[in-house]
Amino acid sequence: MKLWSGIITEKLEASKAFYSRLFNCEVIYDSDWFVLLRLGQSELGFMLPNLEAQAPIFRSPFLDQGVWITIDVKDANAEYQRIAAMEVPIELELRDEPWGDRHFIVIDPNGIGVDIVQHQPPPASAS
Repeated sequence: MKLWSGIITEKLEASKAFYSRLFNCEVIYDSDWFVLLRLGQSELGFMLPNLEAQAPIFRSPFLDQGVWITIDVKDANAEYQRIAAMEVPIELELRDEPWGDRHFIVIDPNGIGVDIVQHQPPPASAS
């Protein structure tokens, strides 16, 4: 089995450009109604809303809240410097969490928070 996800949005081109530019996602399908991106073994799709060929559950557009995407990285510091140098606005500055993660957040064209995370063991005092 494999899990992948999709966002129903009018912003296909902006989404494709964002994820390709920031994370070097491979475009594996690109049409006027659907874009599918790959990063490692993960895939993320973007589909236009209100397509009659789709089941009704897949027609309503994303409503700009209640979703996040996480990108696991080996070096959050390096990713932060790389993305900041691209002049991408940083929503949450680079920081360490009590449970060990080091991360920062950017916002994609759909208003989705993209959490760039380096997993680390929690500090000894937090266990």
